[in-house]
Amino acid sequence: MSFGSREDGRFTVAIVEDVRLDASLAEAFKSFLFDSIEKGAVAIIVDLTNVKFMDSSGLGALVAALKKMPGNGQLILAGAQPAVRDLFDLTSMDKLFSIASTVDDALVNY
Repeated sequence: MSFGSREDGRFTVAIVEDVRLDASLAEAFKSFLFDSIEKGAVAIIVDLTNVKFMDSSGLGALVAALKKMPGNGQLILAGAQPAVRDLFDLTSMDKLFSIASTVDDALVNY
């Protein structure tokens, strides 16, 4: 599997271990996030530090997970590399998601 997770205080940190989050992984990633949400996670930090490339399928998996979060839930993206961050900026998804520069930044500021 290309994903991992750990608990850190009130947060579940979901780690994408692959360098690509594209159509080949998007459905499995969405299921991975949905499983965390269904198990009661209400504050998830998605660690994108390793991801060098993301396509619309990866973005769609994140949007689907954000929609599935309970009303008081948080889905925070952290560690996005420049190419991935550009995707969020170009699609205006940076206005929809909370984005932190690092996981540590997300843990402290959200």
